[in-house]
Amino acid sequence: MPLNCEVEHEAPALVFSTGGYTGNLYHDFNDGIIPLFVTSLHLPEPPILVITNFHNWWLTKYADLLIHITPHQVLNLDNETRTHCFPSATFGLLIHGELLVDPALTPKQQSIYHFSRLLNESYTPHYYVPPPPKPSRPRLVLIVREGTRTILNQDEVVKTMEETGFDVELFKPTRTTELRKAYAVLNQSHAMVGVHGAALTQFLFMRPGSVFIQVVPLGTDWASEEYYGEPARRLGLDYLGYKITVGESSLVNKYERDDLILKDPRSVVKKGWFNTKNIYLERQDVNINVVRFRRYLSFAYVRAKRFMVHQG
Repeated sequence: MPLNCEVEHEAPALVFSTGGYTGNLYHDFNDGIIPLFVTSLHLPEPPILVITNFHNWWLTKYADLLIHITPHQVLNLDNETRTHCFPSATFGLLIHGELLVDPALTPKQQSIYHFSRLLNESYTPHYYVPPPPKPSRPRLVLIVREGTRTILNQDEVVKTMEETGFDVELFKPTRTTELRKAYAVLNQSHAMVGVHGAALTQFLFMRPGSVFIQVVPLGTDWASEEYYGEPARRLGLDYLGYKITVGESSLVNKYERDDLILKDPRSVVKKGWFNTKNIYLERQDVNINVVRFRRYLSFAYVRAKRFMVHQG
Protein backbone atom coordinates (compact mmCIF):
# COMPACT_ATOMS: atom_id res chain seq x y z
CA MET A 1 0.00 0.00 0.00
CA PRO A 2 1.61 3.32 -1.06
CA LEU A 3 2.30 5.91 1.63
CA ASN A 4 0.38 9.17 1.49
CA CYS A 5 3.39 11.45 1.96
CA GLU A 6 2.64 15.16 2.03
CA VAL A 7 6.26 16.01 2.86
CA GLU A 8 9.15 13.76 1.86
CA HIS A 9 12.55 14.08 3.51
CA GLU A 10 15.88 12.69 2.37
CA ALA A 11 17.48 12.82 5.82
CA PRO A 12 16.56 10.41 8.65
CA ALA A 13 14.39 11.50 11.57
CA LEU A 14 15.47 11.59 15.21
CA VAL A 15 12.37 11.80 17.38
CA PHE A 16 12.57 12.89 21.03
CA SER A 17 10.92 15.08 23.66
CA THR A 18 12.14 18.31 25.24
CA GLY A 19 9.63 18.02 28.08
CA GLY A 20 10.29 16.68 31.54
CA TYR A 21 13.19 18.29 33.34
CA THR A 22 14.16 20.79 30.64
CA GLY A 23 14.78 24.22 32.13
CA ASN A 24 17.22 22.91 34.73
CA LEU A 25 20.70 23.24 33.20
CA TYR A 26 21.94 19.92 34.56
CA HIS A 27 18.98 17.98 33.21
CA ASP A 28 19.06 19.93 29.95
CA PHE A 29 22.56 18.61 29.34
CA ASN A 30 22.38 15.23 31.06
CA ASP A 31 18.96 14.17 29.78
CA GLY A 32 18.90 16.10 26.51
CA ILE A 33 21.93 17.70 24.89
CA ILE A 34 24.59 15.07 25.64
CA PRO A 35 22.27 12.13 24.76
CA LEU A 36 21.38 13.98 21.55
CA PHE A 37 25.08 14.28 20.72
CA VAL A 38 25.67 10.60 21.57
CA THR A 39 22.72 9.42 19.48
CA SER A 40 23.79 11.51 16.49
CA LEU A 41 27.14 9.70 16.47
CA HIS A 42 25.36 6.46 15.58
CA LEU A 43 23.45 7.90 12.61
CA PRO A 44 24.80 7.72 9.05
CA GLU A 45 24.13 11.40 8.40
CA PRO A 46 22.88 14.48 10.27
CA PRO A 47 19.22 13.87 11.19
CA ILE A 48 16.13 16.03 11.15
CA LEU A 49 15.22 16.65 14.78
CA VAL A 50 11.54 15.83 15.27
CA ILE A 51 10.56 17.14 18.70
CA THR A 52 7.52 16.52 20.88
CA ASN A 53 6.64 18.59 23.96
CA PHE A 54 8.30 21.39 22.05
CA HIS A 55 9.48 24.58 23.81
CA ASN A 56 10.50 27.64 21.79
CA TRP A 57 12.84 28.77 24.57
CA TRP A 58 14.72 25.46 24.37
CA LEU A 59 15.33 25.88 20.65
CA THR A 60 16.42 29.48 21.14
CA LYS A 61 18.76 28.65 24.03
CA TYR A 62 20.52 25.79 22.28
CA ALA A 63 20.35 27.00 18.66
CA ASP A 64 24.10 27.71 18.43
CA LEU A 65 24.85 24.16 19.50
CA LEU A 66 22.13 22.36 17.53
CA ILE A 67 23.31 23.79 14.22
CA HIS A 68 26.62 21.97 14.77
CA ILE A 69 24.80 18.67 15.27
CA THR A 70 22.55 19.01 12.24
CA PRO A 71 22.02 21.68 9.57
CA HIS A 72 18.37 20.69 9.09
CA GLN A 73 15.43 22.73 10.35
CA VAL A 74 13.83 21.37 13.52
CA LEU A 75 10.36 19.88 13.13
CA ASN A 76 7.85 20.71 15.87
CA LEU A 77 5.69 17.61 15.96
CA ASP A 78 3.14 19.22 18.30
CA ASN A 79 1.99 21.61 15.56
CA GLU A 80 2.24 19.30 12.56
CA THR A 81 -0.89 18.11 10.75
CA ARG A 82 0.81 16.97 7.53
CA THR A 83 2.19 13.48 6.93
CA HIS A 84 5.99 13.47 6.82
CA CYS A 85 7.96 10.58 5.35
CA PHE A 86 11.58 9.77 6.19
CA PRO A 87 13.96 7.10 4.89
CA SER A 88 14.40 5.95 8.50
CA ALA A 89 13.62 7.11 12.03
CA THR A 90 15.20 6.75 15.45
CA PHE A 91 12.98 7.17 18.50
CA GLY A 92 14.46 8.36 21.77
CA LEU A 93 17.98 9.26 22.85
CA LEU A 94 20.89 7.18 24.12
CA ILE A 95 22.23 8.02 27.59
CA HIS A 96 25.47 6.57 28.94
CA GLY A 97 25.43 8.00 32.46
CA GLU A 98 25.80 11.27 34.34
CA LEU A 99 27.20 13.81 31.85
CA LEU A 100 28.95 10.86 30.22
CA VAL A 101 30.05 10.01 26.70
CA ASP A 102 31.38 6.48 27.04
CA PRO A 103 34.03 5.75 24.36
CA ALA A 104 33.30 2.03 24.71
CA LEU A 105 29.76 2.68 23.48
CA THR A 106 30.40 5.08 20.61
CA PRO A 107 31.26 4.14 16.99
CA LYS A 108 34.72 5.74 16.92
CA GLN A 109 35.54 5.80 20.66
CA GLN A 110 34.26 9.35 20.98
CA SER A 111 34.37 10.69 24.54
CA ILE A 112 33.41 13.76 26.56
CA TYR A 113 36.39 15.49 24.92
CA HIS A 114 34.58 15.28 21.58
CA PHE A 115 31.51 16.85 23.18
CA SER A 116 33.77 19.56 24.61
CA ARG A 117 35.05 20.17 21.09
CA LEU A 118 31.44 20.57 19.92
CA LEU A 119 30.87 23.21 22.61
CA ASN A 120 33.99 25.04 21.51
CA GLU A 121 32.85 25.03 17.87
CA SER A 122 29.40 26.25 18.92
CA TYR A 123 30.39 29.10 21.23
CA THR A 124 33.65 30.40 19.72
CA PRO A 125 34.53 33.08 18.83
CA HIS A 126 33.28 34.84 21.93
CA TYR A 127 31.30 38.02 21.45
CA TYR A 128 31.58 38.56 25.21
CA VAL A 129 35.15 39.05 26.40
CA PRO A 130 35.69 39.13 30.19
CA PRO A 131 38.03 41.86 31.44
CA PRO A 132 41.66 40.69 31.36
CA PRO A 133 42.95 39.25 34.64
CA LYS A 134 45.48 41.25 36.59
CA PRO A 135 49.05 40.44 35.56
CA SER A 136 50.22 37.10 36.96
CA ARG A 137 46.92 36.45 38.78
CA PRO A 138 44.81 33.46 37.68
CA ARG A 139 41.13 34.18 37.11
CA LEU A 140 38.70 32.45 39.48
CA VAL A 141 34.97 32.48 38.72
CA LEU A 142 32.70 32.26 41.76
CA ILE A 143 29.24 30.97 40.86
CA VAL A 144 26.72 33.04 42.83
CA ARG A 145 23.50 31.41 43.98
CA GLU A 146 20.29 33.00 45.27
CA GLY A 147 17.47 31.41 47.24
CA THR A 148 19.05 28.17 48.45
CA ARG A 149 22.57 26.95 49.15
CA THR A 150 23.86 30.50 49.12
CA ILE A 151 27.23 31.49 50.58
CA LEU A 152 26.17 33.64 53.53
CA ASN A 153 29.63 35.16 54.02
CA GLN A 154 30.34 35.69 50.34
CA ASP A 155 32.23 38.97 50.79
CA GLU A 156 34.58 37.33 53.28
CA VAL A 157 35.11 34.38 50.94
CA VAL A 158 35.89 36.67 47.99
CA LYS A 159 38.38 38.61 50.10
CA THR A 160 40.09 35.35 51.06
CA MET A 161 40.25 34.31 47.41
CA GLU A 162 41.86 37.62 46.47
CA GLU A 163 44.32 37.39 49.36
CA THR A 164 45.28 33.91 48.13
CA GLY A 165 46.25 35.43 44.79
CA PHE A 166 43.20 35.05 42.56
CA ASP A 167 41.55 37.64 40.34
CA VAL A 168 37.90 36.93 41.25
CA GLU A 169 34.92 37.31 38.94
CA LEU A 170 31.40 36.87 40.33
CA PHE A 171 29.05 35.14 37.92
CA LYS A 172 25.34 34.76 38.66
CA PRO A 173 23.79 32.70 35.85
CA THR A 174 20.02 32.55 35.42
CA ARG A 175 17.77 30.51 33.15
CA THR A 176 17.92 33.34 30.62
CA THR A 177 21.71 33.72 30.62
CA GLU A 178 23.01 33.17 27.10
CA LEU A 179 25.20 30.09 26.96
CA ARG A 180 27.64 31.87 24.68
CA LYS A 181 28.33 34.35 27.48
CA ALA A 182 28.56 31.62 30.12
CA TYR A 183 30.97 29.72 27.89
CA ALA A 184 33.18 32.78 27.46
CA VAL A 185 33.30 33.44 31.21
CA LEU A 186 34.19 29.86 32.17
CA ASN A 187 36.35 28.94 29.18
CA GLN A 188 38.66 31.88 29.79
CA SER A 189 38.97 31.19 33.52
CA HIS A 190 41.60 29.17 35.36
CA ALA A 191 39.42 28.10 38.29
CA MET A 192 35.77 27.91 39.33
CA VAL A 193 34.17 27.67 42.77
CA GLY A 194 30.50 27.03 43.47
CA VAL A 195 28.08 25.38 45.86
CA HIS A 196 26.49 22.12 44.67
CA GLY A 197 23.68 22.85 42.20
CA ALA A 198 22.66 22.81 38.55
CA ALA A 199 24.75 25.87 37.64
CA LEU A 200 27.90 23.82 38.18
CA THR A 201 27.05 21.96 34.97
CA GLN A 202 28.94 24.82 33.36
CA PHE A 203 32.19 23.11 34.31
CA LEU A 204 31.67 21.57 30.85
CA PHE A 205 32.69 24.97 29.45
CA MET A 206 36.09 24.93 31.21
CA ARG A 207 39.37 23.90 29.65
CA PRO A 208 40.95 20.58 30.68
CA GLY A 209 43.58 21.29 33.32
CA SER A 210 41.69 24.14 34.97
CA VAL A 211 40.61 23.89 38.62
CA PHE A 212 37.09 23.25 39.90
CA ILE A 213 36.19 23.44 43.61
CA GLN A 214 32.70 22.25 44.52
CA VAL A 215 31.41 23.28 47.93
CA VAL A 216 29.56 20.22 49.21
CA PRO A 217 26.73 20.97 51.70
CA LEU A 218 25.58 18.45 54.29
CA GLY A 219 23.62 15.56 52.82
CA THR A 220 24.86 16.04 49.26
CA ASP A 221 28.05 13.96 49.25
CA TRP A 222 26.82 11.30 46.84
CA ALA A 223 25.09 13.70 44.44
CA SER A 224 28.05 16.09 44.41
CA GLU A 225 30.46 13.33 43.45
CA GLU A 226 28.15 11.51 41.02
CA TYR A 227 26.82 14.55 39.15
CA TYR A 228 29.84 16.87 39.14
CA GLY A 229 32.97 15.42 40.76
CA GLU A 230 33.49 12.32 38.64
CA PRO A 231 32.29 13.95 35.38
CA ALA A 232 34.69 16.86 35.96
CA ARG A 233 37.63 14.52 36.39
CA ARG A 234 36.65 12.69 33.19
CA LEU A 235 36.88 16.01 31.37
CA GLY A 236 40.39 16.48 32.72
CA LEU A 237 39.63 19.17 35.28
CA ASP A 238 41.60 19.41 38.50
CA TYR A 239 38.68 18.75 40.85
CA LEU A 240 38.48 19.43 44.59
CA GLY A 241 35.46 18.74 46.78
CA TYR A 242 35.15 21.01 49.82
CA LYS A 243 32.85 19.15 52.22
CA ILE A 244 31.50 21.59 54.76
CA THR A 245 31.39 20.80 58.47
CA VAL A 246 28.25 20.95 60.59
CA GLY A 247 29.30 24.36 61.86
CA GLU A 248 29.38 25.72 58.30
CA SER A 249 25.77 24.73 57.57
CA SER A 250 22.81 27.00 58.29
CA LEU A 251 20.98 23.87 59.47
CA VAL A 252 22.93 24.15 62.72
CA ASN A 253 20.60 27.03 63.61
CA LYS A 254 17.47 24.95 62.92
CA TYR A 255 18.23 21.61 64.58
CA GLU A 256 19.87 20.35 67.75
CA ARG A 257 23.45 19.14 67.38
CA ASP A 258 22.46 15.56 68.22
CA ASP A 259 19.70 15.49 65.57
CA LEU A 260 20.38 12.90 62.88
CA ILE A 261 19.95 15.62 60.26
CA LEU A 262 23.26 17.05 61.48
CA LYS A 263 24.83 14.03 63.12
CA ASP A 264 24.22 11.46 60.38
CA PRO A 265 23.04 13.04 57.10
CA ARG A 266 23.67 9.80 55.22
CA SER A 267 21.01 7.94 57.22
CA VAL A 268 18.52 10.74 56.55
CA VAL A 269 19.27 10.75 52.82
CA LYS A 270 18.72 6.99 52.68
CA LYS A 271 15.10 7.54 53.73
CA GLY A 272 14.30 9.01 50.33
CA TRP A 273 14.61 11.87 47.86
CA PHE A 274 12.05 13.99 49.72
CA ASN A 275 14.39 14.35 52.70
CA THR A 276 17.35 15.26 50.53
CA LYS A 277 15.37 17.83 48.57
CA ASN A 278 13.31 19.30 51.41
CA ILE A 279 16.10 19.51 54.00
CA TYR A 280 19.52 19.56 52.40
CA LEU A 281 18.79 21.22 49.05
CA GLU A 282 15.98 23.67 49.76
CA ARG A 283 16.61 24.70 53.38
CA GLN A 284 20.37 24.88 53.63
CA ASP A 285 22.85 27.70 53.13
CA VAL A 286 26.57 27.69 53.88
CA ASN A 287 28.81 29.89 56.01
CA ILE A 288 32.29 28.93 54.89
CA ASN A 289 35.08 28.74 57.45
CA VAL A 290 37.59 30.86 55.56
CA VAL A 291 40.54 29.64 57.65
CA ARG A 292 39.76 26.07 56.65
CA PHE A 293 38.82 27.03 53.08
CA ARG A 294 42.05 28.99 52.58
CA ARG A 295 44.00 25.70 52.57
CA TYR A 296 41.92 24.49 49.62
CA LEU A 297 42.33 27.82 47.86
CA SER A 298 46.09 27.76 48.34
CA PHE A 299 46.27 24.30 46.82
CA ALA A 300 43.99 25.41 43.97
CA TYR A 301 46.04 28.57 43.39
CA VAL A 302 49.25 26.63 42.76
CA ARG A 303 47.51 24.47 40.17
CA ALA A 304 45.57 27.33 38.57
CA LYS A 305 48.72 29.44 38.31
CA ARG A 306 50.57 26.57 36.67
CA PHE A 307 47.68 26.10 34.25
CA MET A 308 47.67 29.82 33.43
CA VAL A 309 51.42 29.81 32.71
CA HIS A 310 51.13 26.85 30.34
CA GLN A 311 47.74 27.52 28.72
CA GLY A 312 47.19 31.26 29.11
